[in-house]
Amino acid sequence: MENFAQAATLESVTCPFCGLLCDDLTVQRDAAGKLDVTRNGCQKSITFFGRAPNQAAPRIAGKNATLAEAVAKAAELLGRSKSPLIAGLGTEVQGMRAVMSLADKAGATIDHMNSNGFMRNIQVIQNSGWQTCTLTEVRNRVDLLVVLGTDIVSLFPRFFEREIWNKESMFGQDTSKREVVYLGGRNIDTSAGVAPDGRKPDVLPCDPECIPDVLAALRALINGKKLHAADVGGIAMTDLQNLADRLKAAKYSVLTWAAGTLNFPHAELAVQNLTEMIKTLNLTTRASGLPLGGNEGEMNANQVSAWISGYPVRTSYASQHPEYDPYHFSTDKLLASGEADTLFWVSSFNPDRTPPATNLPTVVFGHADMKLENEPDVFIPVGTPGMDHNGVYFRSDNVVSLPIDRLRQSALPSLNTVLTAIEQAL
Repeated sequence: MENFAQAATLESVTCPFCGLLCDDLTVQRDAAGKLDVTRNGCQKSITFFGRAPNQAAPRIAGKNATLAEAVAKAAELLGRSKSPLIAGLGTEVQGMRAVMSLADKAGATIDHMNSNGFMRNIQVIQNSGWQTCTLTEVRNRVDLLVVLGTDIVSLFPRFFEREIWNKESMFGQDTSKREVVYLGGRNIDTSAGVAPDGRKPDVLPCDPECIPDVLAALRALINGKKLHAADVGGIAMTDLQNLADRLKAAKYSVLTWAAGTLNFPHAELAVQNLTEMIKTLNLTTRASGLPLGGNEGEMNANQVSAWISGYPVRTSYASQHPEYDPYHFSTDKLLASGEADTLFWVSSFNPDRTPPATNLPTVVFGHADMKLENEPDVFIPVGTPGMDHNGVYFRSDNVVSLPIDRLRQSALPSLNTVLTAIEQAL
C-alpha cells in the first residue's frame, strides 16, 4: 500500500484541470504533500498541482466548526428550503452521483457553472443531431483543422501538442503536413497552429458577432450556392470560397469550437450551421465536428445527470420526478427571479470559481484555497479529486473516462462523503 505521506516520483499522472485529461504527467511529491509537475506539464497543470496542501477547517457564519457541525447546519438549511438550487457542480463522477441523490431527496434543481456555454451544444443535439469525432480520431486522421472563434490553447494548452502535431499516428500519416485554419475571432494566439516545418496557419479573422454570418456564407458555398458579395464580416468572399474548396477536397477535415467562447445571441444557431455544414461535407468526403469542453467537470455533470435522470443538467426534482428546462432552470434565472431560496455551490477543482453574489442562504463545498468575497452561511472545504482522493473524470470528447488518482495525504473529505452525510441527516 502506498504511503501518501512519503516523498515519491509519480508517473503517468492524469490532470483533471481541463477537458483534455492529459495522462502522461510526471509529478514529484515531497514529504509535506507538496506536488510539483516535472514533465509534460502546461501552465494550468503546474498551477493546479502546485497549490500547497491546505487543511482548512469548515466554517459556519465565518467561524471555525467541526465537519459534523457544518454538515448538520447545511442539512438544517436544506431541510427548511422549499426551492433549493445545487449549482457549480465542479466535481468528478462519484461527487456528481452524490449531488443527484441529494437533489432527488431534497427536491432541488441542478445546474453547472459552465452551462450557459454548453447548452448551446445540447440544444443542437436535441434539435437536429450532429456528427462528431473523438480526440483519438483527430490525433490519427485529421488533415485539415478549422478552428472556430478560439485559439483553443487558452482553454486546452496542450491540444496542438497532443492532437495535431503529434509525432506518430496509427495510419502512418505525416502529421507535420496537416493544415490549420483559424476562422472568426480577433486577437487570438495562433502560434500553436504553426506547423513543425514552420508553415503558418491561415487566419480569417472577424468580430465575434459576425461569426453567424460567416458560417452561413461558408455553408452556402459548400452547398454550391453563388453569393453576390465581396466579403462577409470583413472576410473576403474569395477566401471563404477557398476554404470551402479545401474542406471539400480534404480527406478528413475537423471543425472544432468551444461553445463557451461563442458569447453572442442565439449562438446555438451558429453551432447548428456548422454541424449541418459537416453533414453536407460527408456526402462526398469525410468531415467531423469536435466540440471542446469538459473544464470544471462539466462532462461529468451531464453524463451522470443523463444516465440517472434521463436529462442533462438544468433539471429539477421539485415535482418529485426529474423535469428538464434549459431556460427556466438556469442558475442565473433562478437567482435573479427569486425562485430559488437556498444555494448549494460546488467547486472542488478551482478555487477561483466562487458562487455568484446572492442574499440567499448559501452553503459552499469548495477548494480549500477558495477566497470568498461574501462569507457563506456554511463553508465546507472538500478534497480535490485527482490529488486528495480518487475519482473518475470524463474527457472533453465525452466518450472516454479515466481514473484520477489520489496523490498525497489529506484530511479533507471528498464531496461524496460530505453530501452523503447531509442526505442522511435530512
